[in-house]
Amino acid sequence: MQLTPRYLVSNRTFLIADDTGFIVEYNPVYKRQLQIYKGIQNVLEFQLLNADQKPIDLNRYTIGTSTDKPTIVFTAFDENKRKVIEHEGEIIVGDDSASTRGLFQVVITENDMLNLKDQYLSYNVYLQDATGLPRLTYADSHFGMEGTIKLSSEAFPGPQASHSVTNFLPYNSDANVEEWYSEPVSAQPGINGNEALHTVAIYTDGYNGDVTVQATLESVIDGNNSVDWADVDTVSFDGSSETEPVPVNFNGVYSFLRFKTTADPADTITKILVRN
Repeated sequence: MQLTPRYLVSNRTFLIADDTGFIVEYNPVYKRQLQIYKGIQNVLEFQLLNADQKPIDLNRYTIGTSTDKPTIVFTAFDENKRKVIEHEGEIIVGDDSASTRGLFQVVITENDMLNLKDQYLSYNVYLQDATGLPRLTYADSHFGMEGTIKLSSEAFPGPQASHSVTNFLPYNSDANVEEWYSEPVSAQPGINGNEALHTVAIYTDGYNGDVTVQATLESVIDGNNSVDWADVDTVSFDGSSETEPVPVNFNGVYSFLRFKTTADPADTITKILVRN
């Protein structure tokens, strides 16, 4: 029997507050790179410390006799320095012991990372008191303020990117029949079982005609129209403006897919997305 330990621990980072105005000790804080994963909710814990590494009661940042707790703001920026995540931190109410004093958490949701690629993010944390005055927390005693987060999809890779079809070429199969065909798209038979599901989304803007999904089992597309294609499904459009893409789902292990139209798709079929 193989015994493999796994660890369920809090992802906690310590922050330094500039209370004295001059700190002579060098204390790296954000040097530990944070790790968050796409496809799941991530909870980050932070604890506010003073220059002596003692936890600070967040109530000290209230104004006068106000009982309002300060607002804690977490912001993250992508590689192009664009803000991609911003959340208010939730102050952890404990027994005022050293283990819970100055403690707050930030929840990074699955949707926050949905459209972000794997990359290194920079982040900072600041406090706002009752007057709205911001107080920046620091990464070290030299007043550096940025921390680093590695954003990864290794734990939950998610679906593959869709293939976008936008180019069609005319083909005169008969003197009175004019048709347009898209370029072939791999149906990825190697990763699909016998019940392979394919999803197609057709985006149109005033298209009037039929769109036929075609498939082939031939392993090579030579480009001279000698490949045998079979019709899988046909969708008809009446030329009215479409407000939503039209989906087509079908099963089958094919080598390649393509799309045939009975009217000129230029400027009327925006794109066709394919996911195998």
